[in-house]
Amino acid sequence: MARQVHLFDRPARFVAGTVGQPGDRTFFLQATGAGRTVSVSLEKVQVALLADRLEELLGEVQRRLGTPAEAGPAADAEDNEPLDTPVDEEFRVAAMGLAWDGDAELVVVEAQAAGEEPTDESTILEDVEDGPDVLRVRITSAEARAFIERARRVVSAGRPPCPLCGLPLDPAGHVCPRQNGYRRASAA
Repeated sequence: MARQVHLFDRPARFVAGTVGQPGDRTFFLQATGAGRTVSVSLEKVQVALLADRLEELLGEVQRRLGTPAEAGPAADAEDNEPLDTPVDEEFRVAAMGLAWDGDAELVVVEAQAAGEEPTDESTILEDVEDGPDVLRVRITSAEARAFIERARRVVSAGRPPCPLCGLPLDPAGHVCPRQNGYRRASAA
């Protein structure tokens, strides 16, 4: 099957966001630019890992190349707006890849769709004709840092953890394994 590559080179916006209430949220990566918006869904843990790996990549680039990968986002880069609507899921993310384009000095983020076959890691960050669809975004290091900060805010905006077991608390509480199955009330 022909692969569809949704390429955004220096998009107007690249963010992580959610739809729904804490405990019932769907997480998305969304890229907007050149009059189009592409949204792909993924798991909360994938958003957190992407933020962590982006930070590691920027640190490694700075360490190896000595280039100041901009210490933080530009003052006007903070994006607290909701996802652009309508949020139409193009695909569900199965695998992600990161790279540094040294010539352009841009971070490359690729999110690959789940396919019927197991994920072929050789197709991540490669221009091949066949394979799962991808969202590929090329952003500056400052834009990557802004993405990291927003992604961490989005992930932490969920349900508060139980102080005993660390599992998320529902508004009505939850059955806490540390209390031998007794219901623990919400901290709200």
